[in-house]
Amino acid sequence: MSYRTAAPVAPVTLDDVRGAQKMLSGVARVTAMEGSRHLSQLVGAPVHLKCENLQRTGSFKLRGAYVRIAGLLPEQRAAGVVAASAGNHAQGVALASSLLGVHATVFMPKGAPLPKISATRDYGAEVRLHGQVVDETLAAAQEYAERTGAVFIHPFDHPDVIAGQGTVGLEILEQCPEVRTVVVGIGGGGLAAGIAVAVKALRPDVRIVGVQAEGAAAYPPSLAAGRPVAVEHPSTMADGIKVGRPGDVPLGIVGDLVDEVRTVSEDELSTALLLCLERAKLVVEPAGASPVAALLSEPGAFAGPVVAVLSGGNVDPVLMQGVLRHGMAAQGRYLAVRLRLTDRPGALATLLGVLSVVDANVLDVSHVRTDPRLGLTEAEVELHLETKGPEHCVEVGRALREAGYPVIG
Repeated sequence: MSYRTAAPVAPVTLDDVRGAQKMLSGVARVTAMEGSRHLSQLVGAPVHLKCENLQRTGSFKLRGAYVRIAGLLPEQRAAGVVAASAGNHAQGVALASSLLGVHATVFMPKGAPLPKISATRDYGAEVRLHGQVVDETLAAAQEYAERTGAVFIHPFDHPDVIAGQGTVGLEILEQCPEVRTVVVGIGGGGLAAGIAVAVKALRPDVRIVGVQAEGAAAYPPSLAAGRPVAVEHPSTMADGIKVGRPGDVPLGIVGDLVDEVRTVSEDELSTALLLCLERAKLVVEPAGASPVAALLSEPGAFAGPVVAVLSGGNVDPVLMQGVLRHGMAAQGRYLAVRLRLTDRPGALATLLGVLSVVDANVLDVSHVRTDPRLGLTEAEVELHLETKGPEHCVEVGRALREAGYPVIG
């Protein structure tokens, strides 16, 4: 669905983005643009991946953070800066502050991935954990700024931050001048807004498509209302775009320049992350995989050449393990079954022999022998299996039933 605001807002210009690009020279990498044969076949046109997951600190956030902090007055730098983030902006602010010699205090949600917390500290920032979602963390950081005089560095709701993120758009046009569609994930909206400013100024014919997680999709209602509308309890595995309220500045730009905002499910996000890892050999976090999820959900809706922005690669290994299994299950390549068998020597070996015949790979086995539901000589076994797809799952289930094993889940 497409949205437009009644009164276009343009607090960020192409000149601002070009100025940010000069400022970031030698600081932020010009990240690679990789072609994807698999996605190109699905879409029916060339698809390229803009690899901001390979940026310094593992995401695009360094760009906006550095531009914002570099623009502070000397007395503001002396007071230090404070930020709030689930992880990527935190790392961007931490590294930018370190490079510029500014003290940084970063508030992060209590549930932030441990690798992101550790990396933020390693880049030199003081980390404070507060709140369960980014919006609560933002409020704590803003209160700290008012109390101490530190300059608050917003993750997306400031023109300098948006200008910095917009340098991704300039690189896209330089690396893929024939691009017709740019697909980018949206949390608060800073990256999508910045890319839209740069791309639409130089190539107004290029279609910009934003992507949000279904459980944290504040932009569709906000754009329809023409003002920020908060999602009370945002819920998604994609912590990088788990933002309950759009920024005032990016909302105006997105409403004016972004052609469409789509939503994707958790299944689609996990499937996209798995595809990035298996087919593109790229480690991407769920938020970074959201543009790929949109392409997978409706490949015929995107005119090519398409550039999908992989915004970040900072994923918790524990989350990665769960997401990969979720993605495999969504593709019918992972099957969990519970069944009962007679608790006697050799019973498990017989069961595994049945699975071997149908070529199902056993990943994990767990037993329950003591349970009021079980008979005296019964045991319950839960099996986690790697399968070859939905048809193979059906074949495995049929083989177990024909062998006399009652599958109960």
